[in-house]
Amino acid sequence: MKTLPQLLDDQAAARQDHPALVLPGHTYSYKQFRDQANLVARGLLALGVEPGDRVGYFFLDCPDSLPVLYGILKTGAIAVPVNNRFKSYELGKVLSQSGLSVLFTAPPESEDATDLVALLNEVRADLTALSKIISIDPNNDADFMSWQEFCDGAAAVSETNQSERQAAIKVGDTAVIKYTSGTTGAPKGAMLSHGAIANAAEGSAAVHLKLTPEDRVWTALPLFHIGGVAFGTACITVGCTFIHPGYFDPGVSVEQIIEHKVTVAMPAFETIWLPVVDHPRWQDVDLTTLRMVEAVGTEARLMDIQSRHPDAVVVSCFGMTEACGFLSLALPTDPLDTRINTGGHPLPGMEARICDPETDEVLPPGGIGEICFRGPNTFDGYYLEPDLTAECFDDDGFFKTGDLGHMDEDGRVTYRNRVKDMLKVGGENVAAAEVEDYLIGHPAVLIAQVVAAPDAKYVEVPAAFLQLKPGQSTTEAEIIDFCRGTIATFRVPRYVRFVDEWPMSGTKIKKFELRQRISAELAERSITETTNIRSN
Repeated sequence: MKTLPQLLDDQAAARQDHPALVLPGHTYSYKQFRDQANLVARGLLALGVEPGDRVGYFFLDCPDSLPVLYGILKTGAIAVPVNNRFKSYELGKVLSQSGLSVLFTAPPESEDATDLVALLNEVRADLTALSKIISIDPNNDADFMSWQEFCDGAAAVSETNQSERQAAIKVGDTAVIKYTSGTTGAPKGAMLSHGAIANAAEGSAAVHLKLTPEDRVWTALPLFHIGGVAFGTACITVGCTFIHPGYFDPGVSVEQIIEHKVTVAMPAFETIWLPVVDHPRWQDVDLTTLRMVEAVGTEARLMDIQSRHPDAVVVSCFGMTEACGFLSLALPTDPLDTRINTGGHPLPGMEARICDPETDEVLPPGGIGEICFRGPNTFDGYYLEPDLTAECFDDDGFFKTGDLGHMDEDGRVTYRNRVKDMLKVGGENVAAAEVEDYLIGHPAVLIAQVVAAPDAKYVEVPAAFLQLKPGQSTTEAEIIDFCRGTIATFRVPRYVRFVDEWPMSGTKIKKFELRQRISAELAERSITETTNIRSN
């Protein structure tokens, strides 16, 4: 097993000018990708970055996301991709908990996009460990280290020094801390080693998906997302071309698919893929070049996607951050019903089992329980959270996912629902506790309970039930405005309802009744899709 920088260096040596990364307006060959990563690594060494230091990146549409990631890794430091949909409240929590010493950023190219620089300035004063913020933008006008200054520092560091630092990295070292939603009201940082990420990437790319260097792989998953990191690394392991639209735009994506004759599309979520295939330009796509689409969604949606791609196979999967992206993935050679209706077999070396969530008893094939797994792709625990880490593993070393599902006689994993109090909003995990934690910061709110409301576009969206403090008043619009611009848009409640009494079971609020209440109300009012509340 090799470290991630070794995988990149091997492909750069073997493939040189073969395109590695394609983004709008910029293409990196494998050699250019490696050289840019080396530049980033030497610049970080000039700043005094040591092995194990946490170095983050906070980009919206920057083509240098992956070269920066691999540059961080080449120093032995730990990369922390930061969700570009975070607002000040979430951003401050993650940057503080991770203890970043250095952060890369850049202003977005789109005028109506989130102002990342402004967000960072809102939280910067409270980040005592953060010594440098580096702007990739050559026209940097913020109070950050300029890209030119960073490159000047890099020029003073020898290739020998950089090579020696890289050679000291071990496959078991932590490569990435990826923050994911937590049920306790705070994000939690999953520690992913070089070996775990590399093994997951090789297992998915070479073994399950059968990618080759001739493949041109497209995804629009953000490059801070575990899927973006995993797919990008999967392409590196086999030396194929990774194509990305930057900030997701269906029109840009279609043009990329046409121009580069994409062979494998990995939208992951139907909410990403359907706007692409419904775009007017889709009629000009040469579908004969597209041999595979990887996505998750309802059976009806996936069958619809399959019907639109007669020359391609649609494969589904089951994954999460703690498995470095994929736990299981269908094979292109599987029958249609298993490719669509199951998450496929676990990746090489991974074991999965289904356990009773109350007793931990292992259930037989077909039994519905909690999906648990162990193996070489498993994360190493949550950063600075030893107690939480211990709670998530059973006595046999299996990670308890909090997701309900079952396995068939052949070992294929199928996801059904969630044990934990989580929502899935357009592919983004949202912990109800995180939103509740924010809502009770409103001066009028006494108790907040967040549940999933059905939605035709996003599958489900947050709905908040609130009990106000005595003598206080507020409105649904005021609560939504309180959230907009401060927490990520996908976490903002789309419906707010006020209650004086809660449905109770002993000492616990019966959330399932709240879910039934909002679902029934929306059905009665014939509301199938929420209005757009995008905020910058």
